[in-house]
Amino acid sequence: MPDFVMTPAHHSLRDEARAFARQSVSRQLLLDMDADKIRYPRQYIKALASSHLLGLRFPPEYGGRGLDWSDEVLALEEIGVLGASLACLYSLPSIVGEALYRFGSAEQKEKYLTPIIAGELTVAEALTEPRGGSDFFGATATLKREGEFYILNGQKRFIVGAEGADLFLVYARSNPDISTHKAISALLVERSDGLEVQHVYGLMGARGGGTGRVYFRDVKVPVKNLIGQEHGGYEVFNQMMIPERMTSAAGALGLARAALEIAARYADRRKAFRQKIREFEGVSFKVAESLTRLDAARALVHETARIIDATDSSSYVRRMVSEAKKFATETAWAVVNDSMQVMGGIGYTNVYPIERLLRDARLMTIWTGTNEIMNLVIQHEYYQELLSNPPSARDVETDAVNSDVEGEKIFE
Repeated sequence: MPDFVMTPAHHSLRDEARAFARQSVSRQLLLDMDADKIRYPRQYIKALASSHLLGLRFPPEYGGRGLDWSDEVLALEEIGVLGASLACLYSLPSIVGEALYRFGSAEQKEKYLTPIIAGELTVAEALTEPRGGSDFFGATATLKREGEFYILNGQKRFIVGAEGADLFLVYARSNPDISTHKAISALLVERSDGLEVQHVYGLMGARGGGTGRVYFRDVKVPVKNLIGQEHGGYEVFNQMMIPERMTSAAGALGLARAALEIAARYADRRKAFRQKIREFEGVSFKVAESLTRLDAARALVHETARIIDATDSSSYVRRMVSEAKKFATETAWAVVNDSMQVMGGIGYTNVYPIERLLRDARLMTIWTGTNEIMNLVIQHEYYQELLSNPPSARDVETDAVNSDVEGEKIFE
């Protein structure tokens, strides 16, 4: 966001997050995470908490700052320059915290939300299963109630933060007899006997974030750890998709910006045929296209942030959040690709971090709901809006010479 449209408070927060990314995260941490020498950077979470950057949107009574979505996406763009893993780990308190804040009891908020924001309790969200992630209702992990406990069985995979998480937000099937939105429950599961995390994935990118497979074998979970209502996981899921997808979108902005700046500076210094390569249209036009895409994505993300704060229209918010996630992550992928092309062969090596950012960017179009699922949501919510409201603007369909010719407009 340009300086001249930011408020003083925005300036201050942006500068805080920017200073954290510049000064509090070592180059060696990034290298070790990418080499899988570090599987979960717990100290990074503690450093974020010490800088009072976790849980920005939550009220001060829980340790947050009571800020809005515009603030959170501003901070996340700055953290996004560090890559997908650290941006995601930064976002998890916001994602899991959303479920706690919106649906949790006072006891749950005190016991869990406050220490999460303080960096004392690390979290992960366990939704995706081996049989699928987009098919939310196809969950096969099961909950069976026995007195004041649920018995949880099943497994989840591709769970970011799993290796270091103290607490998991888990979606599981609590009603085995139906396959609709009333079959799933959400609950908080502490790391305990019967819960096993395995580091089984060699990831293309986004390494070092503790991604793993989680097994639940007769795990006893107190009924009081249920989030919201029994069989009410669908409502929790829909609300959590706001921070899950918005944080993906905002983090993608930072990642793309970092790649573009590296490539643009390189093009200003690198010479070929006795001139700077940025003076060639083949290079400079890629920079121009990338910058235009990035500015458009940023505008969409920030507009969506304002919409979330301004309306209770869940359908419209769902559409805009899906648009922001899809457009920002596809923009990041395109921008990093073009940044590598601008730099040529050296961009494909580990002399520059472009290749790491490219590997990270690829995942962003897949996680938190594939961009194909985003398209599905976008068109569905648009049609709901279009067909449920009578036209109020000019009927442009009639502005054709033969618009009223009988027998020409046939639909079946």
